[in-house]
Amino acid sequence: SAHLEKVMFGCDMVCAPVLQRLWEHVRNGQEEILLSPYLPAFCALLTHVLFCAPFLVLDALGSVCQQVRSWRIAAGSGSPPSIRRWFYCFWRVLYKYLTIVLPATALFQTLRSPTFPALAPSCWQLFVEVFACFLLFDMLFFIWHFSMHRVPWLYRNIHQLHHQHHTPFALAAQDASSAELLSLLLLALSSAWVVGCHPLSEVLFHLLNSWMAVEDHCGYNLPWALHRLLPFLGGAPFHQAHHSLYSSNYAPYFTHWDHLFGTYHA
Repeated sequence: SAHLEKVMFGCDMVCAPVLQRLWEHVRNGQEEILLSPYLPAFCALLTHVLFCAPFLVLDALGSVCQQVRSWRIAAGSGSPPSIRRWFYCFWRVLYKYLTIVLPATALFQTLRSPTFPALAPSCWQLFVEVFACFLLFDMLFFIWHFSMHRVPWLYRNIHQLHHQHHTPFALAAQDASSAELLSLLLLALSSAWVVGCHPLSEVLFHLLNSWMAVEDHCGYNLPWALHRLLPFLGGAPFHQAHHSLYSSNYAPYFTHWDHLFGTYHA
């Protein structure tokens, strides 16, 4: 324990000045933009599209490259999604963000009234807050996702649209009903609010959350995927099993809730 404390203290001594300079650079002259109630929804959509770009390239290469096709989880299910399918999916997601998600999250942010402290978090604080956000979001998502599958009205009116993708692809992570998109973004924002994150921790949480959602739906079991490095994560194979079986693997990232409730499927 004493050795771990020394290691963390050493890391903080190295990282703290870097984080402080980064935070001061972000705050200087940018506070009005950062306080915009429209920023969370705009950044959620933008980061989602940017994180999907590498998988769009993989899907395009899949039609000509056997190695890329071999990474696909559902290798026998046909060709990767076409550019046309990507295009229509993008416009569906964009329309829902502009008409429902953006105004609703702007109202939530106005009520939330975020503030910006002068000091950046320590490295240890950054790690703890981001990890706590993931644990809380994973639990809330599991409860909500499980409910949407077990209550017929919720499934028909909110969640069924997302399950049109029996073999999901990266952009389809947010191809859902407006109500579901809004609920998941509010769960993420609420998780950071309950934890009491520093704004830097919250930004890192949202970025990682967006990447992991895209990776979960990408349709590829890549050699460098996060679930291969961290065995407590389910990853794309875990979530694709959910899209195939419907009655298992409800958690978004970790697997412990599905193990506890008997809904885990390898």
